[in-house]
Amino acid sequence: MTAGDSIAPTTDSPRLRQHEGVARVRTVLQEQSAQGPLVDLGQPARTAAEAAAALDVEVGQIASSLLFEAEHDDGSRRPLLVLTSGGHRVDEIQLTGLLDLASLSRVDAETVRAITGFAIGGVAPVGLLRPVDTVVDVSLGRYDHVWTSGGHPCVVLRTTYDELLRITAGQAAEVG
Repeated sequence: MTAGDSIAPTTDSPRLRQHEGVARVRTVLQEQSAQGPLVDLGQPARTAAEAAAALDVEVGQIASSLLFEAEHDDGSRRPLLVLTSGGHRVDEIQLTGLLDLASLSRVDAETVRAITGFAIGGVAPVGLLRPVDTVVDVSLGRYDHVWTSGGHPCVVLRTTYDELLRITAGQAAEVG
């Protein structure tokens, strides 16, 4: 493939059938009776802008997965997954207050992989290695369909805001 060539997105590919992270996501989607398909973009889309361009949708329709460490008032620390509209940046101060946290800080790539089982650019909202509290940006509710990672930088999931809340057991919040 040369620069400028692209591969049309598909709902059937070896990556969708064989990749371990995508398989974890698919299992959870089936268990949750989720309706949206997993789509192989044919090329990596590690940012909201890249995914939006590949799908020919608004960047705001892309749900970016960002992992934070949330410190609670009792001193305990737990991971927090924030699914934010690709058109927003997370306001950590605002979210800390909204969730009544002592602090909130981004984690590094190694920690992301250890907690989620996914590399940055391919962090899915489901199929994580361990349970993680999740917050979903209310701005995603403006769209009929939203897109999030499907467990690989080339794979996305088409879903709805309500379904995303349901399958993640997420809390709706203004994040940015």
